[in-house]
Amino acid sequence: MSAKLDAKIPSGPVEDKWDEHKFHSKLVNPANRRKHTVIVVGTGLAGASAAASLGEMGYHVKSFCVHESPRRAHSVAAQGGINAAKNYKNDGDSVYRLFYDTVKGGDFRSREANVYRLAQVSTSIIDHCVAQGVPFAREYGGLLSNRSFGGAQVSRTFYARGQTGQQLLLGAYSALMRQVDTKQVELYPRREMLDLVVINGSAKGIVVRNLNTGEIESHEADAVLMATGGYSNVFFLSTNAMACAVTAAWRAHKRGAYFANPCFTQIHPTCIPVHGEMQSKLTLMSESLRNDGRVWVPKAAGDKRPPQQIPDAERDYYLERVYPSFGNLAPRDVASRQAKFRVDEGRGVGPTGMAVYLDFRESIQRLGVHKVKERYGNLFQMYDKITGENPYETPMRMYPAPHYTMGGLWVDYDLQSTIPGLFVMGEANFSDHGANRLGASALMQGLADGYFVIPYTLGNYLASNKLEKYATTHDAFKEAENNVRMQTSKMMSIRGARSVDSFHKELGHTMWEYCGMSRNATGLKKALEKIPKIREEFWSNLRIPGEAGQVNPELEKAGRVADFLEQGELMCWDALEREESCGGHFREEFQTPDNEAKRDDEKFCHVAAWEWLGGNKKEVRHKEELTFENVHLATRSYK
Repeated sequence: MSAKLDAKIPSGPVEDKWDEHKFHSKLVNPANRRKHTVIVVGTGLAGASAAASLGEMGYHVKSFCVHESPRRAHSVAAQGGINAAKNYKNDGDSVYRLFYDTVKGGDFRSREANVYRLAQVSTSIIDHCVAQGVPFAREYGGLLSNRSFGGAQVSRTFYARGQTGQQLLLGAYSALMRQVDTKQVELYPRREMLDLVVINGSAKGIVVRNLNTGEIESHEADAVLMATGGYSNVFFLSTNAMACAVTAAWRAHKRGAYFANPCFTQIHPTCIPVHGEMQSKLTLMSESLRNDGRVWVPKAAGDKRPPQQIPDAERDYYLERVYPSFGNLAPRDVASRQAKFRVDEGRGVGPTGMAVYLDFRESIQRLGVHKVKERYGNLFQMYDKITGENPYETPMRMYPAPHYTMGGLWVDYDLQSTIPGLFVMGEANFSDHGANRLGASALMQGLADGYFVIPYTLGNYLASNKLEKYATTHDAFKEAENNVRMQTSKMMSIRGARSVDSFHKELGHTMWEYCGMSRNATGLKKALEKIPKIREEFWSNLRIPGEAGQVNPELEKAGRVADFLEQGELMCWDALEREESCGGHFREEFQTPDNEAKRDDEKFCHVAAWEWLGGNKKEVRHKEELTFENVHLATRSYK
């Protein structure tokens, strides 16, 4: 392991690591906490929970939100649920089983210590959120209800219909706004982080654009916490909101934060298919639908009959056929690839042939319409509004789409990046999901990081270091502001012929074609030839209407696309270098005879963390070797 990549994993049995680490961590006494200023960038589940927790503890917190309200953070879009090892169903769940399922689900490419901690604190998350008033679904007798999700054979997913992310976010938002009211947290809405300020090797502040005025602002702090989400919008069409971007993480990367496993992206199997060239995003249908919906395609290629006219004997319920143990609840990467195989065989359905059916006929017959509506009503309504089809009468049409990103900034056990004082939480870091995220684990990680991990690890950092105070008049802040203004000026001065969206679409098509659901060396090399050419034209033929020093959404988008053009290239390099298949990274050259992912544990049982060298230099690939002492490396099978 590189000395620069010391994960700082505590010694001792995995079940004791977190408790021992908390006990031996240094503390900041309550009187001293108010002397420390902490910046939290992002107000999704990880960011809002961290800011609320730190404010409650007495720190002075500055919370930055790219939207007009923290309630619009993309965590609101998570539908299906949040995992926790409560074993309410008495079906064999435990902290260890959740730990095991998560490591296995990530195809043995995650760090054991982090994942075990996540499973440990999962039970506290549920209690905490219930105390906040989050309206989880309940059984008739009043106990919290659970449902199943992909990659698990137990019911451990707590949910609030198909609005779990929204309800959890409202709980975190309420806690955050209470701290705003007490003046412990200063909320800065409509600010986009454009640079990280590093002084004497440590993170000391950020530079942001005020999206209401166009002005550039600097803010100082003793530590910077980033919770800015993932980068699936590199594909242009994804399930992410259009404001989701890699910019904050990428600018931190260019200041010295290593970027880990960028090629590990998750394709979600249940999304409403693409319907036209003018579409700006894709809509996710919760994985929870696979609890009661059956996935199928016609057995015969080219069968275009309406689904009601295709009898059962002529249907291929392929997930149930290929994975009898897990059936329709196979993990996301597996289910997505199987859908692609069926479409590639010419058995896709719908007008474009780029879809499979998700059918609720049998569940409606077994449970009744009222019970299905009780569980999934808002999801069915959303599908009806978007497609004009009634899913109670006609099967939903689904096709995989870019969704979550397991890659992100590298962090150690304390969630600290390679830049001291820069901590990264939630989807913005790489740490807990390996090469594939199991459904309902994103909300679990975000809240674990914000409510239960960062209050300890940040305190340890602040108490262990003699921290000098720097004002925004320091040269490092001026230099960072100048860099931002120079890039803005450069983009505005091009006055070319092409729109920002045209470049984003071209990059997205390239990424989906060559670095999407499956990859191969030939395609990745083509992408690595095409992306620099797209980027070159971007910087010579871009046209941004309007002015720089005012509200200008096209300028905001241009900065994000500029970062995607660099980060997308790194994704392709990472995918090319990782000569194995694992989880969401499916290299066609490395698969078993029955089309399953084929890992190479001898050569690639490690985290790949990339270091920015500047300019046009290729980044340097560092390794953090992964060791498995509690879960034995095994072929991942759901059959």
